[in-house]
Amino acid sequence: MAKSWVNSAERVGADLHLELSGTGGRRAALIAALREAVRDGRLAPGTRLPPYRSLAADLGVARNTVADAYAELVAEGWLTARQGSGTRVADRAAPLPRAGRASPTAPPRTRASTPTSRTHTSAPAPPAHASSPTAPAHGRAPARTPPRPPLHDLRQGTPDPSAFPRAAWLASYRRALQQAPNEVFGPGDPAGRVELREALAEYLARARGVRTDADRIVVCSGFAHALRLLFGGGVLRGPLAVEAYGLPFHRELLTAAGVRTVPLPLDEHGARVDRLGRERAVLLTLAHQFPMGGPLHAERRAAVIDWARARGGVVLEDDYDGEFRYDRKPVGAVQGLDPERVILLGSVSKSLSPAVRLGWMVLPERYVEGVLAAKGEREAWASVLDQLSLADFLASGSYDRHVRRMRQRYRSRRDRLVAALAAQAPHVEVTGVAAGLHAVLRLPPGTERSAVKAAAWQGVALDGLAGFRHPEADLEAADGLVVGYATPAEHAYEAALEALCRGLPGAL
Repeated sequence: MAKSWVNSAERVGADLHLELSGTGGRRAALIAALREAVRDGRLAPGTRLPPYRSLAADLGVARNTVADAYAELVAEGWLTARQGSGTRVADRAAPLPRAGRASPTAPPRTRASTPTSRTHTSAPAPPAHASSPTAPAHGRAPARTPPRPPLHDLRQGTPDPSAFPRAAWLASYRRALQQAPNEVFGPGDPAGRVELREALAEYLARARGVRTDADRIVVCSGFAHALRLLFGGGVLRGPLAVEAYGLPFHRELLTAAGVRTVPLPLDEHGARVDRLGRERAVLLTLAHQFPMGGPLHAERRAAVIDWARARGGVVLEDDYDGEFRYDRKPVGAVQGLDPERVILLGSVSKSLSPAVRLGWMVLPERYVEGVLAAKGEREAWASVLDQLSLADFLASGSYDRHVRRMRQRYRSRRDRLVAALAAQAPHVEVTGVAAGLHAVLRLPPGTERSAVKAAAWQGVALDGLAGFRHPEADLEAADGLVVGYATPAEHAYEAALEALCRGLPGAL
């Protein structure tokens, strides 16, 4: 397998998304990209830039190219460099307004609290976490003995719980609690704490290429909660185009809200967005298609924005694991192409833990008040103290350090999975492994169901590919297994791989 750019990246540093384009060499392109990031406010004054080696590895350029670019921008006054402090964005005049940002002379938007100002509706309860496509339906089940956990949990979607950064999170929690103003302990703003929204605006701009400001971010308790607010709250209506393979839990949630979903076929370049028609919106996993893997092709990224503009529609960008990429350069959020036509949805369920029930919506201006009305007058689900803790975790650099550390760990696990399959089941094709926390194992036609049963006999819990297929999809069904490699503890991972290989059809 080709050497990954992650391998040579610094373990400590901040992610920085830059697009190197235009005429001239790589040095000139990097200088122009950094200037633009400072000019439009994505890199705020005082922001520390990644070390030479780290940014060079991320962008696939020579270390000297980054060093020369930094030196040029220091000479021009865009950056400052000080021994022991690294390279930082210089203190400058306020950046040019970003998309949707209010004019400096405009009065701040007020959120009236009177009954006449917006509808009073309580936020719907966030759904219980579903770890597999066959999760039980909502509703209280009769009391029973909890099922015995699997010996080897290789289901997709959950990070290693033993890797949660307890010490760093506790430090952030303590600082947040000590510095919290008294108002924190009263009713919460349905938009979320401004400290978190400002930290998210800075991080998403820097790491994911997102163009936004704090007033266009609404905090929620996760992706499913966001869908409930958007569709259950009447902000958006169907029909909604979705990818032919995706989480059935999300389709069920949308169906319960009265939204018809229309499947889009998939091929090696991602969703066939040329098949979009009269739908009002489309939900896509653009950076890493779930569960098949792979980013949406650049031409299709542009095409879906063109469709949204021509149709007056909106793109829902599910940025579920954008931080975890291994064998390819980062893919920025498509939201940066047109912030008024894209709703970016994200959470910390993959990067930190699903137990930290925090997510966010980056919204076009026209949807902000409708989403806040759907949430109600008070924050009902996202803990204010957790919001402040995450804000500190982001601002202190702890989040960047954790993501880089876990990126290294998950890449190692991915490599061990691929090596084990190559040695013990070379007939099984492995796909979708350039990013994310899972792989797809392609199987011969007609063998998926028996392979899932055989894995269960070996004590392995995993998902069959068929469970993710939209029931109305018009593409040929594929047999396969969706194998998550993030959940098992490190000491148990080798045993899990051995059990997986023993259960595969035709395994040696």
